[in-house]
Amino acid sequence: MSVAATTIAAIFALILAMVGSRTTRINRFFSIFARGVASVFRNIPLVAWVMILMLAFSQSLLTGYLALFFGSLGFLTRAFIETVDEASIHAVEALRATGASYPSIIFQAVLPSSLPQMISWLLFMIDTNIRDATLVGVLTGTGVGFSFDLYYKNFHFHEASVVVILIVITIIAVEMISNYVRRIIL
Repeated sequence: MSVAATTIAAIFALILAMVGSRTTRINRFFSIFARGVASVFRNIPLVAWVMILMLAFSQSLLTGYLALFFGSLGFLTRAFIETVDEASIHAVEALRATGASYPSIIFQAVLPSSLPQMISWLLFMIDTNIRDATLVGVLTGTGVGFSFDLYYKNFHFHEASVVVILIVITIIAVEMISNYVRRIIL
């Protein structure tokens, strides 16, 4: 659930970042809108997202998914906007001077220079969301967080300990994979 929420959020964040960045913005309104979405979604804590969404969808997988999605969307949009703003403006200006279209500028100048950093931010968010999925599961009654909560509340501490150990092993494995991928792309 956390990987899916982060991946889908990254796609939307990339679109918002392209219209929100000063380097690639279409017009000022879209830029302000994209930055506003990033600011609102990023500044609402995950637990608050869960509580707000539980009012609409009760305790369900959709609630957990949307909470992780909205938090990821805000963070990744902001990170991607900053990454695109740091991209070389000279390549963008050169392509504009030759009359290149907006998609050409994005795919030939901005994405090649920004993509490694964007992937790094995406991997960081996946790491974070895997950790947060346990808390979301406890609150929404789903996933591994629900298993832990169920065992813990029924005083089955050995089973709860196994769940915690599995969560730690998963987080360490994802961290190792993430670090390996970061070393390759950066």
